Amino acid sequence: MQEEKEQELHKNVGEQDNSETTNTEKSLEKTTEVPNNEETIAEVAKKSSTATQEESTNENEETIHKEIDESNAEDAEDTHNEKRHEIPILDYHSMSMENLVGELQRLVRNEKVQAIKKHVDGIKHEFDLKFQEFLEHKKEDFIAGGGNEIDFRYNSVTKRQFNEVYSDYREKKNTYYKGLEKNLKENLTLRLNIIENLKGLVNVEEDINTTYKNFKDIQEQWRNAGPVPRANYNDVWRTYQHHIEIFYDFLNINRELRDLDFKHNLEEKQKIVLRAEELGKEPDLNKAFRELQTLHKIWKEDIGPVGKDHREEIWEQFSAATKVLHNRRQEYYAEQDKVYEINLEKKNAIISEISILSNNVSHNHKQLQQQIKTLEGLRESFFKAGKVPQKENEKTWAAFKEAVRNFNRNKNNFYKNLKKEQQVNLEKKRELLALAVSLKDSEDWDSTTSQMKRIQSDWKKIGHVPRKYSDKIWNEFKNACNHYFDRVHALKNKSNKEEEANYELKITFLEKLKEFKLSGERNADLSAIKGFVAEWKKIGRVPFNKKHINQKFNKILDTLFNKLDVSRQESELLKYGNKIQQLANSEDNERAIYNERSFIRKKIGESKNEIRQLENNLQFFSNASEDNPLVKEVIKNVEKHKDALATWTEKLKKLNILENNLHRAEEQEGNKETSSEEE
Repeated sequence: MQEEKEQELHKNVGEQDNSETTNTEKSLEKTTEVPNNEETIAEVAKKSSTATQEESTNENEETIHKEIDESNAEDAEDTHNEKRHEIPILDYHSMSMENLVGELQRLVRNEKVQAIKKHVDGIKHEFDLKFQEFLEHKKEDFIAGGGNEIDFRYNSVTKRQFNEVYSDYREKKNTYYKGLEKNLKENLTLRLNIIENLKGLVNVEEDINTTYKNFKDIQEQWRNAGPVPRANYNDVWRTYQHHIEIFYDFLNINRELRDLDFKHNLEEKQKIVLRAEELGKEPDLNKAFRELQTLHKIWKEDIGPVGKDHREEIWEQFSAATKVLHNRRQEYYAEQDKVYEINLEKKNAIISEISILSNNVSHNHKQLQQQIKTLEGLRESFFKAGKVPQKENEKTWAAFKEAVRNFNRNKNNFYKNLKKEQQVNLEKKRELLALAVSLKDSEDWDSTTSQMKRIQSDWKKIGHVPRKYSDKIWNEFKNACNHYFDRVHALKNKSNKEEEANYELKITFLEKLKEFKLSGERNADLSAIKGFVAEWKKIGRVPFNKKHINQKFNKILDTLFNKLDVSRQESELLKYGNKIQQLANSEDNERAIYNERSFIRKKIGESKNEIRQLENNLQFFSNASEDNPLVKEVIKNVEKHKDALATWTEKLKKLNILENNLHRAEEQEGNKETSSEEE
């Protein structure tokens, strides 16, 4: 391109002697005069490259050079901007909204704002798509629940966090470009003045050595002039090079100095060509192309022209090396297109699976919950399937959203009908609640006890009620039943001398336990403590209003376990054997076991929720070190709740074993009675 431009400039000039210099210079003055404004610079640059555009026969070559020029122009505004090549653009499509927020926050906090535009644009595009789908899903649920579309509002913490980080990015970007704009304009004015000074060297009547020295000073000023707006970058450089060539080729400059410069410039450009040819074998295409871009910048900005007899040849060598790398990139993109086509097939297959699922939505709550999990797995697979061809992207996304929306509509229709059934269940439970409340203060113990047990049994047979009423009505019912049975137990405790005797035995036992001293032999001490626990269990039940003695016993055990360095889980399970014994000896052990199971399941649910929430929180620290105090605290809490979950799960197993043993004992007793009747 440069050689063709030079040929156009020199086409009508030829080799003129000193007597023709004046006419030549006048002709050049008309052609090359460039007033100090941006518009005229563009016109001159356009003239200097017209021949190149007209004579070009290779469109791909023009494309690659244009791409390099535009990228260099972008980097020229700020050297920090080059870092954008080093910041990886991740697969944002496969990331969740929470992770997208975390990645955006990391970029805005840690990277130069001018270097992350493409990254931020990609993150915002994917976040907007995912949030829109999420919002539509929530709106459908709201409408399916009987809400009016016009009343729909949804407050998303994730969306609010994204907006805050994105706002920070825009503020930083605006601040940066406001400060940059003034500096770039000043540098542009300075460079235009340098060009004017360069033009002035052509007609100066002075010693050639002085002129040459002034020329070198101008070159140094140019190198130190600073960045200009990217929109002016290429035009300004072309204009500068245009007048550099005029200075070299058409002035009566000392040939020795000129040829020395030409030789030096040729050697430097040969080095660049050699490196460009080596880059054709570089495995890392991105790295190779970035270095090629730098070589073009050095060729253009730092090295002057070479002799006419070498200009076309050296440029063709550089262009050929550039074209080799360009062709490799084209082959790479062609391979990427094949991968994208495979990804498209995967995504279309996933969409088909979702469509099949949406057309076969179960009418059973448990099965439907499993289908919802299946759908979530398919959604995750869709996002992880990778990019598809650009022309298919919108179409694929629309088909995916429609398939998911159809599933949600059918799911919501099921739950809409289910709510009607739950409303009927609610009325049934309200009737039982009213009956339990009316009986809770009754003193007809035999009749009422039988009736209260029947009410509890009927309650279990009724299905689910609407979630917003579930806890409230259950607590009211449970309190009414507990109130009655607590009165029954309190009455029995008054006349239960055995329980009083047990209480006295336990008081004596506690004094004995307090006097126990550890021997220092861990196994022996642990065995002794287990013996105390077994002995405590044998003593039996104490009056209801004196159960606090068990807490005292457990407190002493905790002190001993701590001294023996016994884990919390092990000590809890050892002590839980005492609770199991109490449940087994309870008069209404069925109710007691039921209440205990409900309590344990509630604790298991709370532990799982805490673990899930904390692990979600850890995603916001995906790039933070594990030495970070906040990360350490979260990890510590996760482990604590996992230990608690394991303990509660083990307690539930022991409770199930107790219940199975009691049922087996009842069956055996029933079999004995049947055998007696047959005999």
